[in-house]
Amino acid sequence: MSVSIGFVGGGNMASAMIGGLLGKGFGPGQLQVVELSEEARARLQREFAVDARPALDSAFVTCDCIVLATKPQQLHEAARGLAPLLHHQLLISIAAGIRTHDLMRWLDGYGRIVRAMPNTPALVGFGMTALYATASVNASERNLAESILSAVGETLWLVDESAMDGVTAISGSGPAYVFYFIEALEGAARQQGFDPAAARQLTLQTVLGAARLAADSLEEAAMLRARVTSKGGTTERAIQYFEAAGLKDIVARAVLAATERSRELGDELGHRD
Repeated sequence: MSVSIGFVGGGNMASAMIGGLLGKGFGPGQLQVVELSEEARARLQREFAVDARPALDSAFVTCDCIVLATKPQQLHEAARGLAPLLHHQLLISIAAGIRTHDLMRWLDGYGRIVRAMPNTPALVGFGMTALYATASVNASERNLAESILSAVGETLWLVDESAMDGVTAISGSGPAYVFYFIEALEGAARQQGFDPAAARQLTLQTVLGAARLAADSLEEAAMLRARVTSKGGTTERAIQYFEAAGLKDIVARAVLAATERSRELGDELGHRD
């Protein structure tokens, strides 16, 4: 692909995307980054051989696509600086919580925006990104956005931007839930007398293998679970304990709480003029 892409912000997620794009055939000359930190700029140049500069300028905004990869609290200032330099570029915002109508307001009405919600497994090429496009984004620009984010995992288009709060609660925050379960299972293994290395190996390979099995199967998770839950066996006893403790309801209520917090953050972050 011959397009050029600029990143405003060079943190972990931007680095994951840059690495993914280079792995998909993009050349370092097609990518550039604006990053305030001198240390981060040096790292980007060393690891990826991309142009990393300390500030926005007219040369940067000749890119076909600009990825807004700053922290959400920094996006207002970045957008204000970018607004007078825009003319045709597609903007992709990966800043959590910032709604497109607020970003458009900060950009003086510029509307060619795709909002994206990637998650941290993008760092190892197994991310899940939900995408939402404004009405000003055409089909080729949607394809461009999808090709950029698919470099670090799978993508899913949303019709309604409000669904992004649920996405944040499921796939955005979801890796932490999995890590929490890993933490608990690893701790339980240590309580059974396994040393830390063995507990880690048993837990991680079990979670990784189960996820791979579920991903490769056409059957629903409930059926896969039933297949390994023998009547009167050890697995059944553990599942009965989970059911008695209301684990599914706990998960549902936790996700609802995360969704509500996502809405609150959108209100808090978007109030600036």
